[in-house]
Amino acid sequence: MDSTTPRDLLRGYVEVSSLPMIHLRLEEAINNPKKSMSDIAKIIREDPGLTARLLRIVNSAFYNFPSRVETISQAVTIVGTQQLSALALATSVMKMFKGLPEDLVSMDSFWRHSIACGLAARFIGTLRREANAERFFVAGMLHDIGRLVMYTKLTEPSREILTTAKAQNQLLYEAERERLGFTHAVVGGVLLQTWKLPTSLEEIVMYHHNPKAATRFPVETAVVHLADIIAHAMDLGSSGEVFVPPLDPEAWERLNLSPSVLGSIEEQLDRQYQDSLHTMLADA
Repeated sequence: MDSTTPRDLLRGYVEVSSLPMIHLRLEEAINNPKKSMSDIAKIIREDPGLTARLLRIVNSAFYNFPSRVETISQAVTIVGTQQLSALALATSVMKMFKGLPEDLVSMDSFWRHSIACGLAARFIGTLRREANAERFFVAGMLHDIGRLVMYTKLTEPSREILTTAKAQNQLLYEAERERLGFTHAVVGGVLLQTWKLPTSLEEIVMYHHNPKAATRFPVETAVVHLADIIAHAMDLGSSGEVFVPPLDPEAWERLNLSPSVLGSIEEQLDRQYQDSLHTMLADA
């Protein structure tokens, strides 16, 4: 086991440890009662790339609005400030990780898996009539982000872990724990804590492979736990894992869903997946 800790990986690494400034400004404006929707739209418009990405998402099958949304001001009004801020966070993070070794991870495959998990989590949240389904999408999008930190900061150990897991038919996160003493999930949780994101996101990411350990947001964590399994089972991209992680029985019970909904979730995911890839990976 190495002596490195998850927090060590982030120390002094500005590119990873600094949350996109646009999200910080949006959150500050949203939480300021003196700021209006017009102020929030103005912040988004200052970033042309983000503006284009958000308008693509709002006009895609992700929302399936009956008429086209032409401006960010319209999007803020129709979608909501918190929801648009969540989407801004997800799409901004996609721009942060570049140039990772292809033998470790294909970024295209990584984000394909992340988008699939995010979509599945959003569908599950909607089925459960949870508020602000976009927060589940963001949690699903970010659930494996710790693995990108590991691939960046622990390149050789990560290469060894991938090789070992495949050779021994072992789940990748179990091989991570054996080799490093922690998993990508913990690294991701610490990263989101460093970014001062909502504690719900931090807990969901940290415990998506161990949902019974989630004490504050057990349902939300169970949602992403199941969504990740569905994305793996449908073979929609990969962050390095080649096996389908096991379903935690307690997490399944916590969701209180009928097994019959799984087919419906897969159908919705199959229907929206390709369109969402085109929308979100267009300039990634």
